[in-house]
Amino acid sequence: MKDIDKQYFRQMLIRYRKGIASVEEIKLLESFYDLFDVNDDLITDDNEEMFWDLQQRMKYNLNARITKETIRPNRFIYRRLLLRLSAAAALFLLIGGSIWVFRKPIDRAAFDLKAKNSIRPGGNRATLQLANGSKIDLSTANNGVIAKQAGIFIHKNAQGLIVYTLGANHKIHGLTGQNTISTPKGGQYQVVLPDGTQVTLNAASSITYPVVFNGGERLVRLTGEAYFEVAKDRLHPFKVNSGSQTVTVLGTHFNINAYDNEATVKTTLLEGLVDVTAGSAETKITPGQQTILNADGQLSKKSVDIDKEVAWKNGLFSFAGDDLKTIMRQVARWYDVDVSYNGNLPDEKFYGEITRSSRLADVLRIMELNNVHFDINGRHLTATYTSGK
Repeated sequence: MKDIDKQYFRQMLIRYRKGIASVEEIKLLESFYDLFDVNDDLITDDNEEMFWDLQQRMKYNLNARITKETIRPNRFIYRRLLLRLSAAAALFLLIGGSIWVFRKPIDRAAFDLKAKNSIRPGGNRATLQLANGSKIDLSTANNGVIAKQAGIFIHKNAQGLIVYTLGANHKIHGLTGQNTISTPKGGQYQVVLPDGTQVTLNAASSITYPVVFNGGERLVRLTGEAYFEVAKDRLHPFKVNSGSQTVTVLGTHFNINAYDNEATVKTTLLEGLVDVTAGSAETKITPGQQTILNADGQLSKKSVDIDKEVAWKNGLFSFAGDDLKTIMRQVARWYDVDVSYNGNLPDEKFYGEITRSSRLADVLRIMELNNVHFDINGRHLTATYTSGK
């Protein structure tokens, strides 16, 4: 992988202007532009000329760009490309559909060897536990009706989504029991609850809910992480209990991260209004805000980048000032691996995005380009900081 020198850059610009640049070149150029357009401090004497050349091409040659339909589905991936970024960074790496910025060459032989035994990413895997205690492996269950409880039909559709529907002319009387959907490490799943609420579970998570909501409220219990699109029902508040925290809504979109091995419980709102309570603490948040519940029971809130907070649901890892251990907890859950650390790790911050469909070797490649070395033994990773050596 070579530095992108000015001559090669200008050749790409010419092809871009004429409308004959490859899709890969267009993505690279637009990513370069986005990177420096939103981070003016990164413009230096070495790259200023290239940036302004590209700005002019984009301003006056818009019809040379690829169509909106072609670029937009992947544009989020290319928007923030800051992986240990310094003003001297000038290398671009294409991995798993993502462009990353790094600072030193790749040890190709080492990564080729590692890739041969690469652990593949997670997928749609989960187990449904019915009210009678029986369990169904949703990964292998056939499409169609997979169970019936108290007149409620549980379907698995062609997209793998679990949907609850009420049988014709059926009336619910009394309690109908609880169901639980659990994802393992390396799994995720979607379910449409009996009230029409859609829930996407991240890896190593579970949600417990009644077969039908027939009381004054719609209460579910969550461990791990899930994204909720709550069906509107002003007469029956929807509540999510995650340990010592309860989130109450009438109809909205939000994300809760409540893993046991995370230091805080985070609730992020994308649409609507939610009320978050923890003990005697209570607060409301609006779209773009997040509550943080720490181990001492203190509840606070702040504005956040919601794209980053729900990147997992959109098939991405997204890092913005995260340390290595924070990143590796996400990696461990998605790739079903264990991680240990050899020696002390510096307070390094990582920035960037990569698709969750990437092989583990590709993700580790990103980290190893930034002075972290990994030894792989089966499904166990040992991380060592190399101090730039």
